[in-house]
Amino acid sequence: MYTLFGSPGSGSAMIEMALERIGQPWQLRRASSWEPDSEQAELRRHNPLLQIPTLLLPDGGVLSESAAILIHLGLVHPEAGLLPSEPAARAQALRGLVFIAANCYASIGVIDFPERVCAEADADTRERIQRGARAQLHRQWEIFADQFPAAPFLNGERTGALDFMAVVVSRWSGARAHLAKQRPDFHALLRRIEAEPDLAPLLARHWPA
Repeated sequence: MYTLFGSPGSGSAMIEMALERIGQPWQLRRASSWEPDSEQAELRRHNPLLQIPTLLLPDGGVLSESAAILIHLGLVHPEAGLLPSEPAARAQALRGLVFIAANCYASIGVIDFPERVCAEADADTRERIQRGARAQLHRQWEIFADQFPAAPFLNGERTGALDFMAVVVSRWSGARAHLAKQRPDFHALLRRIEAEPDLAPLLARHWPA
């Protein structure tokens, strides 16, 4: 079976969505770098960076990086529709997954850990780095909203991997409030995705109202 290392309210939520969609047996092991009472040692054994989500495959392989996990599951289980079947649409879905991972996720890392990009920074410098990274993150989401139209979802007629990643990553660092003002149609799309019957209960477990 698949084994997912993750934690409530984290990026592991999007992988849970995908695992539920493919309908294969899987188990969740709570682990993260910020939870000392979690299975940190076991997570570190498979992923020295202590990043989640980390997925153990049925064949014993290890996958990290959210976009890579979603792409792999989509390719191995094409019947689940995580990726579009039509080549041109699939190409754009892959582009979107990597866009979020390379741009939005990266900016969130700077916002959360400004000391990693500026050694010995004082409080004022850290705040300025965070402010700039947050502005960049919000601009990146604007570009994403303009570049990836929904028909009616990002994946096409049914939600898929790109929808899952977009609804989870956009929850952080004030992106939703910014999008509600600057890209209201895209913000409405995110809300519509979250309301899908197969996604709403899982999201409620991760982010209780």
